[in-house]
Amino acid sequence: MTNNLRVQAPQLRLLERLTNACAVSGDEGAVRRIVLEEVKPLVDDLQVDALGNVLATHRGNGRGPRLRVMLAAHMDEVGFMITAADGEGIFRFDTVGGIDPRQLPGKPVLVGSEGIPGVIGAKPVHLTSPEERKRSPSLDAMRIDVGKENAGKVKVGDRVTFATRFIRLGRRSVRAKALDDRLGVATLIEILRHPPENVDILAAFTVQEEVGLRGAGVAAHALEPDLAIALDCTPAYDLPSWDGEKNIRYNTRLGAGPAIYVADAATLPDPRLIAHFRRTAEAEGIPYQLRQPGGGGTDAGAIHRRREGIPSLSLSVPGRYLHTAAGIVRVADWEHTLQLVHAALTRLPADILAAPRGE
Repeated sequence: MTNNLRVQAPQLRLLERLTNACAVSGDEGAVRRIVLEEVKPLVDDLQVDALGNVLATHRGNGRGPRLRVMLAAHMDEVGFMITAADGEGIFRFDTVGGIDPRQLPGKPVLVGSEGIPGVIGAKPVHLTSPEERKRSPSLDAMRIDVGKENAGKVKVGDRVTFATRFIRLGRRSVRAKALDDRLGVATLIEILRHPPENVDILAAFTVQEEVGLRGAGVAAHALEPDLAIALDCTPAYDLPSWDGEKNIRYNTRLGAGPAIYVADAATLPDPRLIAHFRRTAEAEGIPYQLRQPGGGGTDAGAIHRRREGIPSLSLSVPGRYLHTAAGIVRVADWEHTLQLVHAALTRLPADILAAPRGE
């Protein structure tokens, strides 16, 4: 292998800080502060744009022309927003990003910048009718309860996040909220710690990905990259299947390495980049899998349509139970993702874009 990057205690501590931080879309400040602290000593240029994206540039020092490679990872997470007060510390709320309401009743949450503890409440089984028990409660039937004494500390517009804390599940796995996309953020920080010098790295820690890829397009317009890689987390199919059939809508699984995208709902990745990442993985002995066509999307969906068009690719760590209170990922998958990104950049030919796309 051309690199010896590993996920060890320091990297896991960074991921713990990032996932424990609360940064629902539009209120990414807690994660942004960590990113700025971590990357400031590592880059040549650092700025925060008007939307809140962190844009950091590391200039390579290799001989000859250097490609400008944008690496994007979004800082925001799915969550909730307080919309109205019912009194007695009970609040109405709405979702921010894609969340399944069926999984919400009884979940502990943290509200606002002070992290006021609360719970998502719905009727307990004792008070429901037989007909009600046949249906999942709707979002309108739920409330966030912070207790009467804390009622004055919560206001309309406050963001709300799950109260899940990062934890190791033995040596091989971790459980946390917001692995989508704090794994990408942590990966991008680690690449800046060990930057390949044959390219200029244009790091974009983006905002508002979960509500429509809003930050990435702004970042791409400012950075003017030659090509872009979106670093994200994608749902794994190897999870409990209640209908007894294998879930193959998302075809990735834990333990099989990073997922190179073939297509998603927002992007048809550049075939030259797909081929380069596959060749690199095979040459380096890094396990990988293909994320086949399906729903969802990454920051690449906004990036590739900016300026005159930006050749783009998405690369994700597979994770179970994403966009819920707690997801699970394999440490080895994250490590192999980090290694593949570094190796692919190191091996990136300066003329990779010389041939027309698809030829």
